[in-house]
Amino acid sequence: MKVDLRELEFGYDPKDPVLKGVSYVLDKPEFVCIMGPNGVGKSTLIHCINKILKPTGGAVFVDDMDVSKTKLRDLSSHMGYVPASSEDSFPLTVVDTVMVGLQNDYKFGGNRDDLKKVHDILKLLKIEHLAMRDFNELSAGQHQKVVLARGLVRSPEIVLLDEPTSNLDIKHQIEVTKVLSRLPKEKGMLVIMISHDINITAKFADRIIMLHDGKIFAVGTPEEVLTKENIRTVYGVDADIIQVRGRPHVVLNDSIDDE
Repeated sequence: MKVDLRELEFGYDPKDPVLKGVSYVLDKPEFVCIMGPNGVGKSTLIHCINKILKPTGGAVFVDDMDVSKTKLRDLSSHMGYVPASSEDSFPLTVVDTVMVGLQNDYKFGGNRDDLKKVHDILKLLKIEHLAMRDFNELSAGQHQKVVLARGLVRSPEIVLLDEPTSNLDIKHQIEVTKVLSRLPKEKGMLVIMISHDINITAKFADRIIMLHDGKIFAVGTPEEVLTKENIRTVYGVDADIIQVRGRPHVVLNDSIDDE
């Protein structure tokens, strides 16, 4: 699998684009986290990759396919997507809701292979006990886990996740992020996730893409990206970096840049 960003630009106002010439190639199974402050273009970047938004400049290629010239049906055979939150309302059980994620393969009621795929992903996310519950009756956290299961059920080559743990408490944030971090090794998937939690990202990410002012400011391992200087420049806060079990851990100080 490969995601190739070529001088990607996007903006509602041509004089003030959100993304400004973003270029980068991801071409192997990894757990990649996109980080940066609010409004920097993280979700916009994800939405240009999966064709929710049309770039105003440059191009996105997925497995050498120009996304702008690729039908959504064909793109979805390679890629899964999990939004930050979902307002979807399904008068279905959790099993049938997740089956919707099989998309082109799905036939109402499913078959044994479909049911096994659904069971496996529910078990992976530790929500198999919800299988026959009505989707509309779930808590916000359970709801988000089912939406995550729906995005992963096909085991796509590439999966894009827009803050998938935003509705989860800290225990379940760690639990879900740990599962996602294993998918590249266990399933050969390229997992690209937007994250606001610096230390959960530092603990599990293989690679971090840090955005600043609509551009890639830094990219590399957590150790390479999460430095005092980078955090000061991008987030406007002072921090100390310590090592915890071989991974960087960011300790924020009280000083905040008001500029």
